[in-house]
Amino acid sequence: MRKSLFYSISLLFFVFPLLFLVYKSFFGVWIWGNPAPVEPSLRAWKLLMKEGEFLDSIGVSIWIAIVVLAFNLLIGLTAGKVFSFTSFRGKSMMEALLLLPLFLPVLIVAIGLHITFIRYGLSDHWTGVALVHLVPTIPYSIKMFKSGYERIGTKLMEQSTILGGNAFQRFYHIELPLLLPSIRSVLFLTIVISLSQYVLTAIIGGGNVVTLAMVFYPFTNTADEAVMAAFSLVFALIPIMLYIILEGCLKFILPYQHLGGRKLH
Repeated sequence: MRKSLFYSISLLFFVFPLLFLVYKSFFGVWIWGNPAPVEPSLRAWKLLMKEGEFLDSIGVSIWIAIVVLAFNLLIGLTAGKVFSFTSFRGKSMMEALLLLPLFLPVLIVAIGLHITFIRYGLSDHWTGVALVHLVPTIPYSIKMFKSGYERIGTKLMEQSTILGGNAFQRFYHIELPLLLPSIRSVLFLTIVISLSQYVLTAIIGGGNVVTLAMVFYPFTNTADEAVMAAFSLVFALIPIMLYIILEGCLKFILPYQHLGGRKLH
């Protein structure tokens, strides 16, 4: 009963909207009273491909998302472990400061960082854009990895130390397999947030760094819903494809994935 309900909700809220976008991108919008379109058309996709910076923006967006993901994994793992297993003065305040960007207006953060990036030559460059994308992603990564480490606890790592395991062996054979749910969540969430950043990219990139969001949002003013549907499909499929590729990479990197996954799920 629960599985049937889950599949029904997934079909209603996830699969159906995606199929509807596919239909609109090939058949356009059906207006009541007019004959229903019966032959698919590639017109919307051809118009989209003719957009000068569309293909280049996909490559730039993917590269920035991967860089942002790498920083999130590095910072999230280390900070999450520290906040889970250590106590120090000002710990609560430090956690609150790391979460503060989530509660501040994006425009204020972007303008403040823009001045700093200009001084260090990071403005109008993809490096500055990647760094500013850490602002809305790092807090989530730290919280998810902190929860993951709290779920693991210290007993397994203490046993590893007693048996002679070093820090790398503990990290590779114990922490990584058991942190797989947190890694997956950080992976998907970071990519989606990075790809969807428009204001931060526009201010820090200064128009020289053109990501998919920079090309996408001006299209929202168009009355051609078929083109918008095609663009939305591309925007939705990129994080899904990246997630599938990186998930495949995890199978070769993480040890005991099938055991950890079965135990955790």
